[in-house]
Amino acid sequence: MDIIIANSSDDPIYQQITAQIKNLIFKGELIEGDSLPSIRNLARELQISVITTKKAYEVLEAEGYIETVPGKGSYIAAQNKNLLQEKRLKIVEEKFIEGIIAARAVGFNLEEIEAMIKMLYQEVANE
Repeated sequence: MDIIIANSSDDPIYQQITAQIKNLIFKGELIEGDSLPSIRNLARELQISVITTKKAYEVLEAEGYIETVPGKGSYIAAQNKNLLQEKRLKIVEEKFIEGIIAARAVGFNLEEIEAMIKMLYQEVANE
């Protein structure tokens, strides 16, 4: 599991960790039952405080993404497939909204935004 901490990010480190683990779950790279590194091992690997890693795991557990079994470790929790799809859709919608706001701020109209999306879609599809 590759987690990258960006020192230049405005987001706290624990939020960067939670966001990246959620993203791995959304992409299907982490699935139900997969084990996560221990809090201490992840802290050592990322060269951060154990307290920061613990906070990230606590947030993930509170939001239902992971389950922690005392003495055994933390595992990816079972996800409701419909709920997981809704979360994925919400992320895509938020990204589209950000893009539309940015495009409108520089004067693009709907047709220009649609043309740009089609062009970018083709570029990505051909990779």
